[in-house]
Amino acid sequence: MKKIHKLVLKAYLGPLLAVFFIVQFILMMNFVWRYIDELTGKGLAASTIAELLVCGSINMIPLGLPLAMLLSAIMTMGNLGENFELLAMKSAGLSLVRILKPLLIVVGIISVGSFFIQNNLVPASNKHMYDILYDIKEQRQDLQFQDGVFFNGLPDMSIRVGHQDPETRLLTDVLIYDTRESNGDMTTTLADSGYIHMSPDKTYLYVTLFNGRTYEHTRSSQWYDRNTMRHHEFVRQDGTIPLEKITGGGMSKKYNESQIRNMVELEELMDSLKINIDNSTKATYEPLLKRQIFVRDTTIIPDATVEFDRSQYRAINYYDSLPNLSMRSRAKVYSQASSAARTAQGSYSFDEHSSKVSITQLYRSETEWHRKLTMPISIILFFMIGAPLGAIIRKGGLGLPIVISVIFFVIYYVISTSGEKMAKEGTWESLYGMWLPVVVLTPVAIYLTIKATNDSSLLDMDWYDVRIRRLRNKINKYLPKWMKSEQKGGKRRGIRRKRREVK
Repeated sequence: MKKIHKLVLKAYLGPLLAVFFIVQFILMMNFVWRYIDELTGKGLAASTIAELLVCGSINMIPLGLPLAMLLSAIMTMGNLGENFELLAMKSAGLSLVRILKPLLIVVGIISVGSFFIQNNLVPASNKHMYDILYDIKEQRQDLQFQDGVFFNGLPDMSIRVGHQDPETRLLTDVLIYDTRESNGDMTTTLADSGYIHMSPDKTYLYVTLFNGRTYEHTRSSQWYDRNTMRHHEFVRQDGTIPLEKITGGGMSKKYNESQIRNMVELEELMDSLKINIDNSTKATYEPLLKRQIFVRDTTIIPDATVEFDRSQYRAINYYDSLPNLSMRSRAKVYSQASSAARTAQGSYSFDEHSSKVSITQLYRSETEWHRKLTMPISIILFFMIGAPLGAIIRKGGLGLPIVISVIFFVIYYVISTSGEKMAKEGTWESLYGMWLPVVVLTPVAIYLTIKATNDSSLLDMDWYDVRIRRLRNKINKYLPKWMKSEQKGGKRRGIRRKRREVK
């Protein structure tokens, strides 16, 4: 390996690792704030929290790695250009492509590794993270009450205590609002003291209160009746509340199937979903058309009357026949028609809902399948944008490179999000929606590479100043003399003004 290649690699790998960990840390803070309610106040072990954070950091790699690749490429080439090292390499006869050759090899290796991360590691991490979150939600710790603050951890119940003794767990000044009744009745309980704790198997909530009063507010089912309120006092009151009833029963593990499968498994899932959609569509429309809507009509469905004997029927003009029927017969015909329509609508709505669920899952699976291919391409694309930009601007550090990187990444993220949304909704094909940012940014990368190879002054302000002056001189040639004299007079007045200000 040449010394120049070692120099370029050393200048690139350091910023790449530093920027990658910084970006991952920023993204992890977003992940922590998202699940902060699931982690705090549950008495979780440090190992459980660490596993969840590791799974979250793995899931952030597909978003953080392209941004790190873009920013590190701009910083590296900008530092080399600012220190005139890039100019020295070009003076020695090396083209930009030869200078970037070792970096292209490294980027290729990283992009191939990112494919296996996206295809194998991220689905396993997602599944493990869902399992941890499920276990956290199922794990019911002892209730922790804060003094003077309402506890709303139980649905349809609010509990406020004045103080909770940390040793004896005795509660004082207890206030409980209970709205679990389906008819809207509310029960308010006030007690001087008591205990609220869970059963050893975490399935029941035991409530024991002392010296209190209970107010029951009953709503009448009739609007013209008055609501009633009853209350009674007690010395001791015991209650048992099933937690399954409060939490709505046991939770079931619900995975997003498209996020926990690799490409091979996604292809199998998509094939099964297509079969389900075809069967559901056939089961919905075929009986609806043949047996209810076009029972005796062969103009739309030729084989709709295979199971019927057409000799038993004769053509009837319903609009001419209905007025001749009696009122009772007419009502019977209308009732039968309305009942058949409602039956057909109900059958169609049920099958349509199941078909829509399968179609939505199919769109998401296709989107995830293409995502696993677009990530390696996006890494190479961001490097091909960042390296020429750094060579053009010739500015290192974290100032201008961060601004340019954020601008390009925001453009990429907006285009990617819009395309993904349209692909998931079925407005676009998944191929078009997921590959849209690659198609948009590829010409930009090619253009910047050509400009950097030709040593273009694309972002040099002096270059633009010279061009503007030349354009202004060309325009002045075609201006009338009186306009030129006014411009000269304005310049002279400006010079005189500056002289007076200096004096």
